Amino acid sequence: MSGRVVLVVGASSGIGLAAAVAFAARGDAVVLVSRSGDALDAAEKACRAVAVAAVDVIADDIGDPGGAGRIVGQTLDRHGRIDVVVHTATTMGYGTVEKMPSDVFTSVVDTAIHGTLHLAQAVLPVMRRQRTGVFIGVNSLLGSITVPQMGAYSTAKWGQRAVLRTLQQETRDEPGVHVCIVSPGSINTPIYDQAANYTGRAARPPVPVLSPERVAAAIVRLAGRPRRNVSVPVGPANPLVIAGFRFLPWLYDVLVGPLFRLAALTGKTVPPTTGTVFEPHPAAERTHGRWPATR
Repeated sequence: MSGRVVLVVGASSGIGLAAAVAFAARGDAVVLVSRSGDALDAAEKACRAVAVAAVDVIADDIGDPGGAGRIVGQTLDRHGRIDVVVHTATTMGYGTVEKMPSDVFTSVVDTAIHGTLHLAQAVLPVMRRQRTGVFIGVNSLLGSITVPQMGAYSTAKWGQRAVLRTLQQETRDEPGVHVCIVSPGSINTPIYDQAANYTGRAARPPVPVLSPERVAAAIVRLAGRPRRNVSVPVGPANPLVIAGFRFLPWLYDVLVGPLFRLAALTGKTVPPTTGTVFEPHPAAERTHGRWPATR
């Protein structure tokens, strides 16, 4: 399955960077996209260190309504086709719905939902013309549950999941085109330090924490053997947490607040910050966060 053209959006950090390196190591031509041109330089070097095919970079913002068209157009100009799209671009925000500034909340939601919308509208017609292609959206455990003080991110991921599930239904008429969803739990990436935060305390991923390479491996497997109408969970706790949310909501609601404060917030106090919601922080973008992966 080598030799494909793989477009990775959000490729300068975390899961996106891990996936880009994994595809490059398999012999696929990779096109790396991020709004941070400086961070893309490091991502390009990481891919070229393992690549046997082309590595290209495009600095653009998927949140810009015209960005997706430019990204897809440049990829087609360079390679003539797009076989796989991996959409990982996201921002995160911590804070109650009441206290988070509305523009921060809206931007977190827009990046996930409208970014997915723009990219799908630009690339799925290309895949239809080709009669083949795989669109992989990286969603989250929080696309299936809600958690206090993570309302913006949950809203973003629930909306993104709705877009992706609808696309799965609407592409059934083209058997060669697949829309897949990957739903990670806690992953050791820099997003927790990059998030907007209005809780007063620094954030961390709850255990068990998986490596971004685990998610990248799931993405690579889906690209080779896509499964329609399936959301692929990545994380041993995901099914249990989702079951509690759906079938024992009264118990879930009693426990989730205290558990969140214990497992997802540290004792370190931090001032309010918009994080990377409105602009990237290139120096902080890398594959791994500062928390050791347990699995």
